[in-house]
Amino acid sequence: MKIGPVTIPGRTFLAPLAGITNLPFRQLVKECGCAVVCTEMVSAKGLFYNSEKTGTLLRSNQAEKPLSVQIFGTEPDIMARAAATIEAMGVADILDINFGCSVKKIVKQGAGAALMQDMANSRAILQAVRKATTLAFTIKIRSGWDRSGAQAIHLAQIAQQEGVDAVTLHPRTASQGFTGAADWDLIRQLKEKISIPVIGNGDIQSVADAVDMMDQTGCDAVMIGRAAMTNPFILHQVESFLDHGSFQAVGITDIFRKMEQLICLYAAHFGEEPACRMLRGRLPWFVKGMPGCATFRRDLSQIPATAAALALIQDYEYRLTRYV
Repeated sequence: MKIGPVTIPGRTFLAPLAGITNLPFRQLVKECGCAVVCTEMVSAKGLFYNSEKTGTLLRSNQAEKPLSVQIFGTEPDIMARAAATIEAMGVADILDINFGCSVKKIVKQGAGAALMQDMANSRAILQAVRKATTLAFTIKIRSGWDRSGAQAIHLAQIAQQEGVDAVTLHPRTASQGFTGAADWDLIRQLKEKISIPVIGNGDIQSVADAVDMMDQTGCDAVMIGRAAMTNPFILHQVESFLDHGSFQAVGITDIFRKMEQLICLYAAHFGEEPACRMLRGRLPWFVKGMPGCATFRRDLSQIPATAAALALIQDYEYRLTRYV
């Protein structure tokens, strides 16, 4: 599959997740076999005003290529300048605009899913950004503000007219947030309405879900978010099944080695103390549902240093494998 000038080495995308898809986590998922990873949402205005925090979100390295950088905002000129800045930095292979975030503080700004109620401004943003950059250009949208999906199809058609190279659809309404079920049939309808690639997103918790979505909708690729937080191997497993009809199950040892790797990546990227604070909430993702995970989570909440986290992991792995 190609998105604009970029050849995509597979059919899996890591979804942009605020506070989650930082450089260390993207590196981990990329090494596990994901085709394309995406940054957290980046504020176009923050980039315009040279915010230090925004700059941190754009830190990257060659190992995670191809990289998709997602921006959000409401003003066409600032969005265009942000796109040009990102291209000049050389960090992104794909530029993505968020039209789907339903978090109140984003919607109140008129950004994210709010733009799906303002097609004139949405078109102006798409026009301005397309003129400002030669990067592969994608958008991520929701169903809209009602269950019909009419806004999603309308915006996707506008996007195609304005030179957007691919569309990702999460078929939940803005008011749903992450509740209820994603209406995969809207992905099928969208695929029939536009000729550029369509990436399906929503309710993919397993390899079977990803394959079912592709079979039911005809989408060109799948985007996985929350499931990758507990199993970073899932994207490679999907790729393996699509290519070979089978995939390798993940063992306890595989999971624990990735936990150790994430500790090292976090410490190198954020520094020892900030890494420990963040890892207290992130490492438990990997052991969700395992025997004794509640105790492990409680012990992690006290870790003073990465060495202590590594020791806890080794002890927990020993206790688990001893009884397998």
